[in-house]
Parts: sequence; structure tokens; C-alpha cells
Amino acid sequence: MITAMAGIYLLYLWLSGGGLRQQRTKVTRFPAVLVFAHPGLAVSALGCWVAYVLTSERTLAWVSFGVLAASALLGFTMFTRWLGGGRHARGAEQGFPVLAVVLHGLAGLTTFVLVLLTAAVATGL
Repeated sequence: MITAMAGIYLLYLWLSGGGLRQQRTKVTRFPAVLVFAHPGLAVSALGCWVAYVLTSERTLAWVSFGVLAASALLGFTMFTRWLGGGRHARGAEQGFPVLAVVLHGLAGLTTFVLVLLTAAVATGL
């Protein structure tokens, strides 16, 4: 929940700061496909995880982890673009609060590790 709430807040800041309008002028370093694919994959991973919990089908745990890994890779890409400061954070993402970014990243990393460990235990690795 912490990851999702912080992520929704960051998405709101990006949208309200003109992130979509800045796509045309190339002011932002966050392409819209990256901004929307990251949470889309995360929600898909959550759906796979819910399916795993309901069915106990071990394959779904690993599918969930794989989709979550793709989402995490996109999130890390956005983080590194934001982290560059003046050179990278030129658009709507420039005003992101550090606390929200760090909270979202740490909660996401925690989720990633817990899903990996649970999938490994579920399959006996």
C-alpha cells in the first residue's frame, strides 16, 4: 500500500506539473510510455499475485515476480533519470519530493524481495 500510495502521488505530481504536455517539447526525460508502463506492470504483477494466493499455483508466483521485475526495471530507469538532477530532471519530475521518491523506491524494493523469497519458498528452492 505504501508503494502504491507514494507512486500515485508521484504520478499525480507529474501529470499536474504538465508531464504529458511536455512530451511534445521534449522537456521531460520521462516518456509517457515509461510513466504509464511502470504502474501498469505493477498492477499486473499484483493481479498475478492475487491469482497465486487464490489458487496456490506456483507458476503464478514466478509470473508475478517476472512482471514485477519488469516494473522494477522501468522504475529504476525513471529513478536514474530523476537522480541526475539538473541534467535529467528538467520537466514535471523536477519537483518530485525526495521523501516520496525514496519511500516509493524502498517500499518497492521490499515488495520485490518479499515476492522473490515467497516464490522461491513456494517452489522449494
